[in-house]
Amino acid sequence: MREFIYYSRTAPTSGNYISDDLMRSGRIDIAIHTVIASFFLSHNFRNDVKLHLCFAGPPDPPKHLELMPNTEGTTGVDKIYLSKKDVGWVLKKLLYKYRKGVKHEAFPGYWIEKKGFLEIVKELDKEGRNLYILDEKGKDIRKVKIGKNPVFILGDHLGLPTKELKRLKGMCTPVSIGKKTYFASQTVAIVNNEVDRREDAGEL
Repeated sequence: MREFIYYSRTAPTSGNYISDDLMRSGRIDIAIHTVIASFFLSHNFRNDVKLHLCFAGPPDPPKHLELMPNTEGTTGVDKIYLSKKDVGWVLKKLLYKYRKGVKHEAFPGYWIEKKGFLEIVKELDKEGRNLYILDEKGKDIRKVKIGKNPVFILGDHLGLPTKELKRLKGMCTPVSIGKKTYFASQTVAIVNNEVDRREDAGEL
C-alpha cells in the first residue's frame, strides 16, 4: 500500500464553495487531477493507493478527505462507481457530508473529518511509516531507498505550508523527481511509476 498526502492552501472546505468554474473554486481542479493521477490507469483502477486531501481554504479549514475507493462489491451498496468525470462531484458531496466532531464515512471508502495537515503527518509518523516529502532540493528519487508502504507528501501550486516545512523535513526524507517543476498530478503519476517499477523488480 502506498499513500499520498496532497495539501492545498486554497481548496474550499464546503461544498457550496465549489462552482462550475473549478479554477476559481480554490483551484479544486488541481485536487481533481491529483485524484485521477493517484487511482486511474488506462482501462484499469489502482486498489493499492490511499489518498489524503488536506484542504485549507474557506470557509471552515482544515478538512481532511481520505480516499480509498472500493473496487469490489455492489455499486451503491459496497462502493460508488468512480469515473474521471465524477471526481469533482465526489469531492463536493464529501464536503457537504462533513459531520462535526467525527471522522465520517460519507461513502464506502471515502471519509471526511476536521483535521490539520501536520496532524495527519504526525499520525503516520507514529505508525512508523516511511515518509517522503516532494522537494526540488531533495535527493533524486531514483537514488533513494524507498521503504515498504511509503507515504509521499506534496503541495498545490502554492506549495506546502511554510510554518510546518522545517518540522516536516525532520520527519520525512526529501526527494525530488528532477530539476523541472511538474504539476501536482504529474508528480503523483511519476512517483506511482517509480514505485510500480520497484515493485515489479522485487525491490519493495
